[in-house]
Amino acid sequence: MLRKLFCTYFFILSVSSFTYADEPEKKDFLRIGGAVRFNTVIENYESSNDALNTYIKMDTWYLAFAAHKKGFDLSFQYRFYPESKVHFLHHAYIGYQIDEKWYAKLGVFQKPFGIGDFASHSWWFQIPYYMGLEDTYNTGLGFSYRYNKLTFEAAYFRQAAPKGFMPSNVEDNAVGNSRFSYAVVPTTGYANGELLEANIRELDQFNTRIRYQITNYLELGLSGQLGSIYNKELNERNWGFTWAAHTVVNYGRWNFKGQIIGYDYNAKADNGEKLDILQMAAYGAAYDVATQGKIYLAGLSYIIPINKRFVKSIQPYMDYSIVDKSKKQYYSTQHFIPGVLIVSGPVYTHIDYALGKNQPWLTSNFGEGLGEGQSDARWNSRFNINMGYYF
Repeated sequence: MLRKLFCTYFFILSVSSFTYADEPEKKDFLRIGGAVRFNTVIENYESSNDALNTYIKMDTWYLAFAAHKKGFDLSFQYRFYPESKVHFLHHAYIGYQIDEKWYAKLGVFQKPFGIGDFASHSWWFQIPYYMGLEDTYNTGLGFSYRYNKLTFEAAYFRQAAPKGFMPSNVEDNAVGNSRFSYAVVPTTGYANGELLEANIRELDQFNTRIRYQITNYLELGLSGQLGSIYNKELNERNWGFTWAAHTVVNYGRWNFKGQIIGYDYNAKADNGEKLDILQMAAYGAAYDVATQGKIYLAGLSYIIPINKRFVKSIQPYMDYSIVDKSKKQYYSTQHFIPGVLIVSGPVYTHIDYALGKNQPWLTSNFGEGLGEGQSDARWNSRFNINMGYYF
């Protein structure tokens, strides 16, 4: 069935290419870019109550290429994270403008789900990112259609993005913990409180997203994701459906983003039991994630134009999201990021005061927050300045 689906997609693409071959093409080009970013951090976590942890480190550096030749586009980006000692492909795809309304992509690209391109304003993203539901890149084939105020996107992904590279002395798994986008990994999981082996991975995912510009200020959107999680030991898969409804409001210098997500990572352990918790990974580390729940998020920002020699604009913002896990015994995850973005030519500086409760990246107990969580979890904080030069 999947082979027939691929053949149909490629047939449509080849016929469309022939049909519109006489249309004028944009000029060929090759652009090289990238970024270098640094973090200044003051942490106040469980283990740093007496003496706050403070440090300055390189966040990341990456190289990016964009090209257009004979009607075909290329977009490629590769990232290096010195602190995590990992590096990986961010995205790489070939694109083709079939006609003025249809565009096709093949490779590793952002899946059409939820608010595009980001549901967040801050450097930290919103909680859906940490669960593979914001700015997530998978491997497959996709199409987009734009007509007046309507944008429709559909994609098929065979699997997650390719695994990255970790230090040779660190044990990894078949899917790979080293990546930009969070993905289900074959490690362990929980069923009714029992820790079980779970040799699982994402396999075959279908995404659709519809966005409609109601007015010049208001966008409404719906997204659907049907995907399976394959268990190698059982040689079977389980399908789950995830949905999202969103709104984006742009009024003058104001921007508001709101979204509701109902997610279901339907998976089984190696013994056949349905999992309540599985593991997802990125940046070289895996952590627990509750398999079912709802996510609510909202973000508000305001752009203050400065247009001086060293500062172009200042954008204060607030991002908030919460995960309401379906299992009553599990405790919610909360994520609140007030901050400001300062734009100075090619230099972008995010100044964030990140607050998290049962948030795995804002705690000394990494790995637990998005799973069962803790009933007495405290609000941890991290003052973070991320400065990046983009070229």
